[in-house]
Amino acid sequence: MKIRDYRAYFIQELTPVYDAGEAESFFYLLLENQKQLKRIDLALAPELIFSDAELLRWNAHLEQLKAEIPIQYIIGSTSFYGMDFTVNANVLIPRPETEELVEWIIKENAATENANELKILDIGTGSGCIAIALAKNLPKALVFALDVSEKALAIAENNALKNNVAVTFLQQNILETADLLQPFDIIISNPPYIRNLEKQEIKKNVLEHEPHLALFVADDDALVFYKKIALLAIKNGTANGQLFFEINQYLGPETVALLEKLDFKNIQLRKDIYGNDRMIRAEVPNR
Repeated sequence: MKIRDYRAYFIQELTPVYDAGEAESFFYLLLENQKQLKRIDLALAPELIFSDAELLRWNAHLEQLKAEIPIQYIIGSTSFYGMDFTVNANVLIPRPETEELVEWIIKENAATENANELKILDIGTGSGCIAIALAKNLPKALVFALDVSEKALAIAENNALKNNVAVTFLQQNILETADLLQPFDIIISNPPYIRNLEKQEIKKNVLEHEPHLALFVADDDALVFYKKIALLAIKNGTANGQLFFEINQYLGPETVALLEKLDFKNIQLRKDIYGNDRMIRAEVPNR
């Protein structure tokens, strides 16, 4: 079957679930992933065909997409901050909003990093995207990352090797951690923050396929991770150490109030590219 003919069929089959533009983007992502062909290659060689074996594989992927399995899990990778990351159902798919958080941290610390060896800790690292992006762009820093999931850490370690950076990974449940055992200049976390009451807002591809362990918290204790991490930052942060959080867009004022109550200094709440409260920076209080 000619690839261009299958393309039309592929898009038609997906349009009940996705809009035509998104369906087309899925087609070209798969085409590059599986045949190393880009849109221009197909335009220049319209007679290219799929073999019978390839058609079977493409039809299987088509059924996965109809079931709203994320395209990143199907191809096994995604891009984050200009780097390629392996992803599967054991880790969240990195989001553009998290790239904004990484950008903020790098801009805040690039000058300092050139003069000092920063110690950085990423809590709840998942795919390792935050820790690895920081290690890549703050190359003198010592970067540590922890996660409760052994399977997530295996993915993160592979991603560090793939992107040629050194990150020390640790398996740890932060809610059961009494002490981080060493001081850190920067502590970052994008912890679970979606309340169960918000599940109706979550798209099926996320709700049914991404790991709930990394997504959801109880409605009556939505800031449990933020409070625990903030307390550890007070105990283990260096003088004027920095704490960065990605946050629930509906709980910006509440998260700020939590940090104010714990005497954090210079608290800044920022919106993401979509205009939602999404990230916070604060400095460790004097002890």
